[in-house]
Order: sequence, then C-alpha cells, then structure tokens
Amino acid sequence: MSVMRLLLSVLVVANVVSALAVVQARHEHRQLFVQLSRLERARDELNIEFGRLQLEQATWAESNRIDQVARDRLGMKFPEGAETVVIRP
Repeated sequence: MSVMRLLLSVLVVANVVSALAVVQARHEHRQLFVQLSRLERARDELNIEFGRLQLEQATWAESNRIDQVARDRLGMKFPEGAETVVIRP
C-alpha cells in the first residue's frame, strides 16, 4: 500500500509541476506577443514616416524648386549671351 501512495504522490507532484510549467509558458507567450505587437506598431509608424520623408525629399529636390531658390534667395540668373565665356583647351 505504501508503494501505491508513493506512486500517487509522485504523480500528483508531477501533475502540479506540469501545470505550473504550462502557466509559465502561457505567461511568457503573452508577454512576447505584446512585445511583438508593440514592435510591429513601431515598424509601421517608421514606414509611414519614411514615406513622408521620401516625399519631402522629392519635393525639395525638384529642379524647378532649386531654380526658384537660386533666383529668390541667392539672386542667381542665367547668364546673358555676352556674359558667357567658352574656354577651349
């Protein structure tokens, strides 16, 4: 009879340990899932910001924008025919 009680006790302890391991694994899974969701949200926000920055860069780099800034801010203009000098080797 004592062998049966010992075996039953071992099985009960093994069952409790197994249940605790399942609880721990589920808890870790939930934490990792929350972290994954946060990282995906941050990735999406960075992708949106990158797209905005690409659009802004394309706007600032347009040739007519550069021409406008050169004329307005720097006072640049295309040279007249007489102001053009051709240098030949």
